[in-house]
Amino acid sequence: MAEDRMQLPHKLTLNERKALTMTGVTEVVSFDDGAVILKTGLGTLVVQGKDLQLKTLSLDGGQVAVDGHVTALVYEENRPSGGLLNRLFR
Repeated sequence: MAEDRMQLPHKLTLNERKALTMTGVTEVVSFDDGAVILKTGLGTLVVQGKDLQLKTLSLDGGQVAVDGHVTALVYEENRPSGGLLNRLFR
């Protein structure tokens, strides 16, 4: 089932920096009123803002909605684990 969620298309819609809807979300890592961290098929997405609230959460469908004042959307690339030497010689 988790593999099926990985294949969902990833799409973002932001309306007036107040309402963000997303598809293709596989996991909610953490959330509070200043940041929401989500895993998607395209990497980890960090939503930063003020007064953020998780309005919709449907991981079976990969859908998430966040309300509040969005100040930044940042994707973090998946990094290999281990030390510097381990990453150099992969």
